[in-house]
Parts: sequence; C-alpha cells; structure tokens
Amino acid sequence: MKPGNHRRENDTMTETNLIAEPGKQDIVISREFDAPQDLVFKACTDPELVSQWWAPEGITTTVEEMDTRPGGTWRVVQRDAGGNEYAFHGVYHEVTPERIVDTFEYDAMPGHVLLETETLEDLGGGRTKMTDHLIFQSVKDRDGMLQAGSQEEMIEPLERLAGLLQSLKQAAPAR
Repeated sequence: MKPGNHRRENDTMTETNLIAEPGKQDIVISREFDAPQDLVFKACTDPELVSQWWAPEGITTTVEEMDTRPGGTWRVVQRDAGGNEYAFHGVYHEVTPERIVDTFEYDAMPGHVLLETETLEDLGGGRTKMTDHLIFQSVKDRDGMLQAGSQEEMIEPLERLAGLLQSLKQAAPAR
C-alpha cells in the first residue's frame, strides 16, 4: 500500500495523508485543522463531540464510556443503516492536550489490539496538526485492516472532524 493523499472537494486548507509502507506494522495518518489545539483536543476527548465525527458518513456513533485519564477505558458502538453494530474499546495510557495514547480493539476480533498515539501539534495562528500513529501487533493485522476497506473509514472521520471544528469555532465567542 503506497502513501496516500486525500483531499476533500472545496477544502483548500487541509488534506489527510495516510502512510502504510509495505512490510511495516504501522499506519500514520496526519491532517492539519484550521482550529486551535485546545479545540481539537476537546473534540477528541468530549464524548458528545466524539459521537458527532468518529465514523464515516451514514454510521451513527454512541460513546458508551470515555474515561480520558491514564488507566481509564473507552467503548464506542457504531450502527449502520442496516442496523449492524460495530463495537470498539480500549484503555487510555496518556492524555494531555498534546498527546493521547490508547489501545484500540474491535470487539469482533478479540486479541488484535493496536496501540494508537495521537499527537496534536500547535502550529500557531489557530491551526493544529494531528498525527495519528497506529501500531498493529503484526504486519498481517495491519494489512488485514487495510484490505477490509478501513482506509476510507480512517480518512472520512477526519473530514467530518474538520467540519465539526469549523462549526464549533463559529459558535464560540471571540477569543
């Protein structure tokens, strides 16, 4: 799988980059947001906000649990239009405005845990770069996720997050 650049139509401020190098057990996804770091952090740690962006279009997300402190657990259930459910869970290891480290496991595939490190870099000028580094237990696990069509499922939520951040910025009082 070659590195990929994905740009949403009419979105000149950002593009989402997904890098999955052959033979490696990780994926790196990055995107810049036209939003301050504290707002991006809030959108990643507030259950009400996470439920608005953490899935591709057409899938609803319910955050059942989100204890965003080291040792805290999270659980999310997604439902598609056909009523199918997809549940995910994990444990937080580090939660700061600059970095969130947690595990991620799909309930339907127990034992295939990945480690996620999300870095939020303040670029100044009210912009933030998010880099999401996913480390799988094996290359086989990583490739299986990519072959299952998960690449778009990893990119589209970040596009939805960009839209949510714009809405939150417009609704917020001037700083």
